[in-house]
Amino acid sequence: MTTAPPAAGSPPLLELDGLTVEFGQGRRRPPLRAVDGVSLSVAPGETLGLVGESGSGKSTIGRAVLGLTRVHAGAIRFEGVDITRATPRARRDLSARLQVVFQDPYSSLNPARTIGGTLAEPLLVHERPTARQAAEKVADMLERVGLPPETADRYPTQFSGGQRQRIAIARALMPGPRLVICDEPVSALDLSVQAQVMNLLAELQEAMGLSYLFVAHDLPVVRHLSHRIVVLYRGRVMETGPAEELYARPVHPYTRMLIAAVPEPDPGRQRSRRAVPQGGAVAARPPLATATGCAFAPRCAHALDLCHRERPLLLPVGAPDRSGPAARSAACHRAADLLTQR
Repeated sequence: MTTAPPAAGSPPLLELDGLTVEFGQGRRRPPLRAVDGVSLSVAPGETLGLVGESGSGKSTIGRAVLGLTRVHAGAIRFEGVDITRATPRARRDLSARLQVVFQDPYSSLNPARTIGGTLAEPLLVHERPTARQAAEKVADMLERVGLPPETADRYPTQFSGGQRQRIAIARALMPGPRLVICDEPVSALDLSVQAQVMNLLAELQEAMGLSYLFVAHDLPVVRHLSHRIVVLYRGRVMETGPAEELYARPVHPYTRMLIAAVPEPDPGRQRSRRAVPQGGAVAARPPLATATGCAFAPRCAHALDLCHRERPLLLPVGAPDRSGPAARSAACHRAADLLTQR
């Protein structure tokens, strides 16, 4: 359940312009391009979901924004300032406004420190409060995430996975950030606990005016919290648009494949939704995409010869009067045809 969408016309809080990230593979192999010319933006108070299979580049994008991964090309701007190659000192100052919640609630907390010590650490870096002020802020933040104040005196091993993730969220919010990168924050949790944490994130966003860059491989989870969704495949943007509209009427064949993979209680609807569309079968082990064509073409039942030769641009689809950051876009040569298909 998403919060209200951000006001139209707000300047972006985060902008990525042609972001490219490569990893070296040795002298005899060319570098692996994990992120390939990705451009996107996050508005104040907005949740932008990044979704895709493992290896799609979504977590690498988050790490690049945080300065944990070197950028090969392109630019990252936060609050209008280029932070692509920010110095360590600038990164430390930036961490007060840009925070992260990692995937694993078991390894992201120091088992040798009390919860209070862990939560107070960001305050000591940025604000230098007294011990009493720090304790009061820790107690207040624990209550915000649904934990009693006495939690501060205990250690991570005394908590469940869901409780640890609440603590990780509290730690990220201690310095008062504007943007929080959520890197698969619920994938390691049970389904019932996932829903609780998702609802907590939505409540905190509304109460504190937060923006989220929400990374996940599960499209229904991303849909639940996001205002907009960016679908990634092999480091490229395949489709983007408002969450509910994209989920209800996906355009790109890859987006449709992700939705078809979601379990459906009705066996008949499950078979129908997962049926291979007319135009060809998808290979069990598809060949690698060519550098010039569509990355998804080797797996796409709708692919034309053009798809293997020419990389499609990310262009608007749908009604011509739609514009702005909420507009639908797809990188597909057959987007206009597929949009009319139910």
